[in-house]
Amino acid sequence: MDVARLVAMANDIANFFDAEPDKKVAVEGVRFHISRFWEARMRRAIIAHVAEGGAGLNATARDAVALLKAP
Repeated sequence: MDVARLVAMANDIANFFDAEPDKKVAVEGVRFHISRFWEARMRRAIIAHVAEGGAGLNATARDAVALLKAP
């Protein structure tokens, strides 16, 4: 699994939701999108990446991934 690609994808999703003025809503939107549309192995990889510090993720993406449960 290419973590750099997952980071880029998560940041793209977060950039879309960052237009939302309520940051809690933005984080929940990212969390929901990842939990619904990403494969389990992708979610496991991004969760592990955040556990190791989450380098490269913007704040919204990092906060959203922190709310995910490993599949």
